[in-house]
Amino acid sequence: MIWSNLSSAPAPGTPVAGVSTLSGAQAVTVTTDRGDFPLLLVVTDDSIKGYVNACPHQFLPLDYRSPRLLSQDGTRLMCSAHGAMFDATTGLGVAGEGLGCQLSTVPLRESDGQVFIDG
Repeated sequence: MIWSNLSSAPAPGTPVAGVSTLSGAQAVTVTTDRGDFPLLLVVTDDSIKGYVNACPHQFLPLDYRSPRLLSQDGTRLMCSAHGAMFDATTGLGVAGEGLGCQLSTVPLRESDGQVFIDG
């Protein structure tokens, strides 16, 4: 799935969060005139990654049953619906039903303490 093909995909330049409010992995909803877009923000050692908050295995939000998305060591994201595991920095499936799947990456950029959808 290509994130920009979703009918609710925000336009480049849309603000999504303040950098200072982010830690770990957080599910956010970006609301624009196109609708509500499910975004997953993951803070890594050197950047903030963005993914569509939809498990490619069943297309449920990763936080469907629990807001806890990040593994104890901070390296994997877990789908709370059925336990599929994804690498937090690449979105690649690494275990369970996530094998052979990949989260859809959403390009982000940081500017003046704010995170925006990038083009």
